[in-house]
Amino acid sequence: MDLLSPKISVEYVQNATITTLTDQKILEQADIQALENSIMPLVDSSAKINLIMDFSNVKFLTSAVLGLLIRISKKVYESQGRLRLCGIDAKILEIFKITRLDRVFEIYEDRYDALQGLK
Repeated sequence: MDLLSPKISVEYVQNATITTLTDQKILEQADIQALENSIMPLVDSSAKINLIMDFSNVKFLTSAVLGLLIRISKKVYESQGRLRLCGIDAKILEIFKITRLDRVFEIYEDRYDALQGLK
């Protein structure tokens, strides 16, 4: 297994940091840990970060990823930042709705929509 998986790309657009998850599957604990190790330093390095996480490549994930998203969200909000999710596959979005996490997270159809209104 690739220890750097899941891979993300990071872009800085306008006043936002966009992390695009490049793997289709985030299933293993090692993948989730690698994702956390990639994203948390971004959050730590920037006060009031506007973080957009683009899931457009992701087709499968485990519930442990939802736990990671909650931890990331907590860290972002503690630094007075904003977290927005976008590009979530319809089947995965259904999980967000069932768990009511669609009410916790700001979810947008695509990165363009997610960028709108950020200061």
